[in-house]
Amino acid sequence: MVHQDSADLRVLYLGGTGTISTSCVRLAVETGMRVTVVNRGRNSQERGLPEGVETLIADVTDDDALLAAIGDRTFDAVVNFLSYDADDARRMVTLFGRRTRQYVHISSGSIYAKPVRQLPISESTPTAPNPALEYATAKWRTEQALQDAHVTQGFPLTVVRPSHTYDDASPPLPGGWTVVDRIARGEEIPVHGDGTSLWTLTHADDFAQGLVGLLGNPRAIGETFNITSADVYTWDQIYTIIAEALGVAPRLVHVASEMYPLVAPGWFWSGEMVGDIGHSAIFDTTKIRTFVPGFSPGLTFHRAASRMIQWRREHPATTEPDADTEAVLARIVGAYHAARDVFVARGAS
Repeated sequence: MVHQDSADLRVLYLGGTGTISTSCVRLAVETGMRVTVVNRGRNSQERGLPEGVETLIADVTDDDALLAAIGDRTFDAVVNFLSYDADDARRMVTLFGRRTRQYVHISSGSIYAKPVRQLPISESTPTAPNPALEYATAKWRTEQALQDAHVTQGFPLTVVRPSHTYDDASPPLPGGWTVVDRIARGEEIPVHGDGTSLWTLTHADDFAQGLVGLLGNPRAIGETFNITSADVYTWDQIYTIIAEALGVAPRLVHVASEMYPLVAPGWFWSGEMVGDIGHSAIFDTTKIRTFVPGFSPGLTFHRAASRMIQWRREHPATTEPDADTEAVLARIVGAYHAARDVFVARGAS
């Protein structure tokens, strides 16, 4: 990781062992911060935290349990990776309004209004509810509630918007390790659209540079930041890079984005195809580089893919394919071939 100036801050992470938060915890400790994490004690992907991290076990959604865990302590910064709706945001304002000098809300780049009318996406690009993607709509509402608290109550808010951040244990593919397994087995992989829309991928270690660099900075209060890399690929390239790391040739089939909700209406990624990843997303990171001069993402997906495949070899129990996801992917591929047969038949008639 990139070293940053030492900062003796008391930082509380709500979460701390997820795809993004683990890297942030590690870098915060590396820079001299006194880090406490609160979560349910689950670490399904076996991500390790450094020595010196204080871990408190509590359900963050339970006010009494959370308050019992943290006691009467105050913090220089609270970073919340686990807030997904407006009611929860208002809870956080009540719980931490007098307990922290800075509250960092991890939002999402998916809240920008789709389709985006001009690229790259900056912090001033319009945001909006997303009817096709409830996750994005919930994140949008959460931001609105927190911004209102900042304006009306002086809540010390900093908003961070990542976009498709991954690490070695979490491949950035719709369907995760199940897709990797299908690629390894030579099965066909559905790709939305024609596979040429552009997408930004950011390794969690690179994201951590930006987030940790904002902690304790009073100028960041009331501000919003895109924190992404400039590592941009087409979706065909993303799948092909994974295949090359596996040593196989990918078998890709292209499915119109709007077809996914018809074939797999209950699958989370079906909404993503229509409401988010079906659109190109390239981000302007001028602002984070201005506030955090050391922010300089250096990890490319080409290199990271090899690390992912190594992780898969070393952690077979946590990277197994999921039967339900496998069934969804097989159904989408089957629908592609059925539709293709209809088009072929129509052309021959």
